[in-house]
Amino acid sequence: MGKIYQELNQELIEFIETQKVFFVGTAPASLDGHVNISPKGMDSLRILGPTTVAYLDVTGSGVETISHVKENGRLVMMFCAFEGKPLTVRLHGRGEIIETHSADFSNLIKLFPELPGIRSIIRLNIDRIADSCGWTVPLYEFAGTRDYYDKYAEHIGVEGMRKGQLKSNMTSIDGIGGLDRPSV
Repeated sequence: MGKIYQELNQELIEFIETQKVFFVGTAPASLDGHVNISPKGMDSLRILGPTTVAYLDVTGSGVETISHVKENGRLVMMFCAFEGKPLTVRLHGRGEIIETHSADFSNLIKLFPELPGIRSIIRLNIDRIADSCGWTVPLYEFAGTRDYYDKYAEHIGVEGMRKGQLKSNMTSIDGIGGLDRPSV
């Protein structure tokens, strides 16, 4: 049976920090819009406090999470064990987009590794923490991190990253505003 927590305790923090991948889910306010679920990896997640986490957001082929969070604030993060004891943890709350030109960005970016194409930090102010059994999640062995993003970023360079953001990161697939301006 799943449990509800008031804040992240040490056991939950250790579980979250050992996961190699997590998922973020958002939805637009409109019932006609597309729900979005995005996998996240790399060394991109930081626990800022018992009810606050943040992750580093890099340039991608879309901007759904940023657009949805800017529009309505709703964000859920899910962590599930693919190795060891089965467990799934969901963090529900209000998201906040901290773009590279935001005042908070210069303080928070110090917590993360340097990566090409950083477009924002997404902070989640958690209002619900819940776990569930995860019994049906299959077991997988971690084989390593992929280097595709780094190679891609190196190949297209800063100007290519900027053009990509202008093309696909300024509005969502549903036409909701994304980045205020390119981050590179």
